[in-house]
Amino acid sequence: MIAVLEKLPFFRARTRTPRKKKEPVIIERKQHGRATSSLHRSRWWILLWVVLGCGAYFWYTSAHRLQVPIQANFGPQSATFPDTLGPLLGADFSSGNSVQTLINGDKFFPVMLEAIRGAQRTITLETYIWAPGKISDEFIEALSERARSGVKVHVLMDGMGTLKFRHEDRVRMEQAGIELVTYGRAHWYDIKPNISHRTHRKLLIVDGKIGFTGGMCIDDHWLGNADSTKVWRETQVRVEGPVVRQMQAVFAANWLQTTTKLLQGEDYFPKISPQGNSLAQCIKSGPGEGTENVRLSYLCAIAAARKSIEIGNAYFVPDDLAISMLVAARQRGVRVRIIVPAINDSRIGRAVSRSRWGKLLAAGVEFYEYLPAMYHAKTMVVDDVLVTVGSANFDNRSFSINDEVALNVLDRDVARTHLQAFEDDLRHSRPLSLEEFRNRSIFIKLADHFFGLFRSQF
Repeated sequence: MIAVLEKLPFFRARTRTPRKKKEPVIIERKQHGRATSSLHRSRWWILLWVVLGCGAYFWYTSAHRLQVPIQANFGPQSATFPDTLGPLLGADFSSGNSVQTLINGDKFFPVMLEAIRGAQRTITLETYIWAPGKISDEFIEALSERARSGVKVHVLMDGMGTLKFRHEDRVRMEQAGIELVTYGRAHWYDIKPNISHRTHRKLLIVDGKIGFTGGMCIDDHWLGNADSTKVWRETQVRVEGPVVRQMQAVFAANWLQTTTKLLQGEDYFPKISPQGNSLAQCIKSGPGEGTENVRLSYLCAIAAARKSIEIGNAYFVPDDLAISMLVAARQRGVRVRIIVPAINDSRIGRAVSRSRWGKLLAAGVEFYEYLPAMYHAKTMVVDDVLVTVGSANFDNRSFSINDEVALNVLDRDVARTHLQAFEDDLRHSRPLSLEEFRNRSIFIKLADHFFGLFRSQF
């Protein structure tokens, strides 16, 4: 029996003295096993601390300055609204402005290029994305021709948004005399500590008199008329009048931050006579300069709404305060309609957005998903009189992390144009019901909930 037992590995490991040649190997294996187990535990602890650290960072960078709902006893059509919002946001409303609404690349690219080609003194251009292609070549040629003719041309691009920008295009522009810099880095070797902070602003100002803003970037995605999934639906505005001086000041602030150079004088800030009937303001928002100005602008407008709120936004990720204020608007009888993309360039971004819709749908907020193309507009119309348009998405990244720009316009004619575009977008959208939203698959619900935990970075 003993002979049989001795042949068993379990018995042999405990009754027989290991041979000298095998002993180091066994000890080495045991030591290696303990070391491997310890290494695995260390990795898990490191991962845990990284996750906790990221969570703390995400919480810290969340939009949490204003936490109490805003209440307004006046509507946006009241003189009290601009008299209050202007000082709060550091940009008073000015009268005598002309605002032209331009829908999709077929409309705004020709008008923008025409303005560039007619420049006599200065061109200032700030953009987030600049990618090679047909429209890039047209902008480079137009800007270069003006620079060679003696016009002072300043171009400011975001480093993250221009990863595809070609070195040969940079050389081509600089050789023409264009002063071209990457935001936060006047030189390639400069260090930008906060890589999460970007300029998401889109601005073009010509001779200090004609301004453009909206959600457009220099990329072939913005070509066409939103008639296919390969192009994007976008809204831009062309502006003339005193408010252009504020638009130029927004550009000048980022230019100063990046280059330490100040743009000044009549070439950049000429005297401007009234050009129209619109009351308008241009606000800047970003860390260190008007932090959360865009968020405050949106929330103040929602609080003032008495009749309707029409929001069209590519990345609609409202925080808890915005949700509660939109629900409160519904409770006082305001109709709230929101258009979001059915086609999204980010599946994670779409899941994050969707994680915030439940309470709004339950309160009677109407959601519509735009079908023909990627919906990239960033607009809001309140009570058929107030229009907000610019670079900012309705999310925490735009509200507290990125540099953004927004134009607020008080004009029923301008609002009517935007509402016509909104109604046209509705005809190309599908409504989303509360029942359909609640019946989405368990896997989608889990994904929405998980990615929604990181909404402060979207």
